Amino acid sequence: VQLQASGGGLVQTGGSLRLSCAASGRTFSPYPMGWFRQAPGKEREFVAAIRWDGSRTNYPDSVKGRFTISRDDTKNKVDLQMNSLKPEDAATYYCAVSTKYGFANWIPTVTDDYTYWGQGTQVTVSS
Repeated sequence: VQLQASGGGLVQTGGSLRLSCAASGRTFSPYPMGWFRQAPGKEREFVAAIRWDGSRTNYPDSVKGRFTISRDDTKNKVDLQMNSLKPEDAATYYCAVSTKYGFANWIPTVTDDYTYWGQGTQVTVSS
């Protein structure tokens, strides 16, 4: 099982990036998927998650209205569209899947609920 994140890079404040995470080794369509980020010296924090069927999403207030998570189960991938980026969004971004909660009605938002993680992709925002 492997999650491969891509799409990170350097962007100016106010710019946009689209992160993508491709899963291989098994299908993740029954499970919620999410994105987290970790800045140097800080704990990994929740950024976005999507229900197994794509019908609901969850975001913290810090990114709500600017970030959008989506999934394409035909391609076994999850994307994160990030708009209006701020310097405080700079971090390494990780995708993850929560195989603990197949077909769950709710969306997990803590790291311990996620079982597989990608390797991370770096996002840098210049001011």
